[in-house]
Amino acid sequence: MEIKDQVRQFIVANFYVADPGALADDTSLLDQGIVDSTGVLEVISFLEATFAITVADDEMLPDNLDTITRIAAFVARKKA
Repeated sequence: MEIKDQVRQFIVANFYVADPGALADDTSLLDQGIVDSTGVLEVISFLEATFAITVADDEMLPDNLDTITRIAAFVARKKA
């Protein structure tokens, strides 16, 4: 399963997404209110446990964690 698919499944299963089918890979999870500041920590815990990576404090940025696309790219960079 691709990183994007795993991230999407986690987001849909753990956060309120009104229409999961309409959740685009580039939808801002923060701007749309899908993930809040506490939710970001849940996403980070999921990423660390699922992909065996460590997310440093200075990496907890919207550039890395705001969309499914950005999260998948971030994980891919960390695993490289």
